Amino acid sequence: MIQSTIEFVLRNIPEIFFVAAFVLAAVTRSPAYFPARLLGWLLLSAGIAYVWAGAFHLLFPQIAAASIGWAVSPFQFEIGVADTAIGLVAILSFWRTLDFKGPVVGYLSLFSIGVAYGHIRDAIYAGNTAADNFGALLIITLVHAVLLPVLYLLARKNSA
Repeated sequence: MIQSTIEFVLRNIPEIFFVAAFVLAAVTRSPAYFPARLLGWLLLSAGIAYVWAGAFHLLFPQIAAASIGWAVSPFQFEIGVADTAIGLVAILSFWRTLDFKGPVVGYLSLFSIGVAYGHIRDAIYAGNTAADNFGALLIITLVHAVLLPVLYLLARKNSA
């Protein structure tokens, strides 16, 4: 039972932290404006998920590639470094101002659009419906692409 629970958690870190971001934004009270609060928690959860993905691409490329339905590639090192870098910056942004969060949101949104496009294209043209290519992670990626900039703009408007 304990082993299966640990395996479940480790396989679903991005999904768990994504849901936790909404729960924590709902139960915490700082900052007072909900969109700003949700923005911070989503950036923190995205950062954790990206560091997690980066670690897998860097340390366990066979596992990462298999979960996406792709072959192991030298490009995994590059995406692993990119995932880790933006993940760390997104985590840091949780404690920073909106001025700091803005570029992080911009990068994550644009990156998410590119990632989603690549995974959707792969599903359509190659029939790749692997869980981490065309499943919950794709939905989270699309939500990040749309919701992060909306929350940032609402928070910015409220702070003016």
